[in-house]
Amino acid sequence: MTAPRTEGSVTVTATRVLVLNSGSSSVKYQLLDMHDGSRLAAGLVERIGEETSRLVHTPLIGGEKRERTGPIADHGAALKAVADELASDGLGLDSPELAAIGHRVVHGGLRFTEPTVIDDDVLAEVERLVPVAPLHNPANIIGIRTAQALRPDLPQVAVFDTAFHTTMPEAAARYAIDVETADAHRIRRYGFHGTSHAYVSRRTAELLGKEPSEVNVIVLHLGNGASASAVAGGRCVDTSMGLTPLEGLVMGTRSGDIDPAVTFHLMRVAEMSADEIDALLNKKSGLVGLCGDNDMREIRRRIDEGDERAQLAFDIYIHRLRKYIGAYFAVLGRVDAIAFTAGVGENAAPVREAAMADMEGFGLTLDRERNAARSEEARIISASEGRVAVAVVPTDEELEIAQQTFALVTSGSRTGNP
Repeated sequence: MTAPRTEGSVTVTATRVLVLNSGSSSVKYQLLDMHDGSRLAAGLVERIGEETSRLVHTPLIGGEKRERTGPIADHGAALKAVADELASDGLGLDSPELAAIGHRVVHGGLRFTEPTVIDDDVLAEVERLVPVAPLHNPANIIGIRTAQALRPDLPQVAVFDTAFHTTMPEAAARYAIDVETADAHRIRRYGFHGTSHAYVSRRTAELLGKEPSEVNVIVLHLGNGASASAVAGGRCVDTSMGLTPLEGLVMGTRSGDIDPAVTFHLMRVAEMSADEIDALLNKKSGLVGLCGDNDMREIRRRIDEGDERAQLAFDIYIHRLRKYIGAYFAVLGRVDAIAFTAGVGENAAPVREAAMADMEGFGLTLDRERNAARSEEARIISASEGRVAVAVVPTDEELEIAQQTFALVTSGSRTGNP
């Protein structure tokens, strides 16, 4: 199904979707044609608001990458610069072939369980969720409002990071605190990286030659931010991130799981404020807090040179990862595959090898040659005798957002709910 439009006496079929991922100081974008899923252009604007702002634009059909630096004052200026770059390639936002703009929105709470066409009511609810996503939702809102100003006639669709995890049972989603307090302040496990977990779990089932409904998968999204999920028959039943993206695995700069009393201890003994502790746990912890680096490549280089701090950071990272793998075996009961994805998961063979070491009792046997081989394709890296498949599946959050956006606007619905 496509989205036809009438221009004069000519009917134009709109099949393009622009995907925007607006961060606090950056905008990532891709333009895709949903007729065949091809990418027409991609790019990044970073350091928005600084004198050293940088825009990198790559037309993916018949053009060369372009880069420019210089001050870009705000997200409005950033999106206008993106629109200019696209227009110079004949892919302008005024094109009748553009069907919609899809926005990554980090936090959708419990209300938004499917992609949703954005209106004033939706924006107001996303804004009400700012207290539980203070680093992400404000930037997402700015991106949406700027895009609306550029193309007020075009459907704008929100695809929520939390949506995939709304299928978790209450036993997994609830924290063991006073129910009235939790409900009053929306305290529960929401989970994040949902578009990645959805895409990768479905793609893993395809690798196994099965339908998603037939497969139980543990997805390990390992980037600077990292999360794990237990996916049973295509539905998330548990995930490592919680109320915020801080909980769970050791990450680049985030601590992951920690005794909550550490915060009280730091308030009383170190006289740190709530904001200082927030900055400590989110920006000065994880790998960077343990060894001063959050780049896994640099950490592995230091390990090869005998650096003990780097080795300890790596060991702590792997220990936490293995704990979650074991826990999700228990949650799922039967596991058909483990899928590694995102920057570290896709590229760091030593991480995958260490995470799978001595796991034969779980039916996991890694093929070292397959694991070490470099490839950008989704692939199985477990040994043929392994009972549980181990896969590397490059994530494609932009394609997932584009697919969900296009399916919604061509269905004529306001949300993806049936």
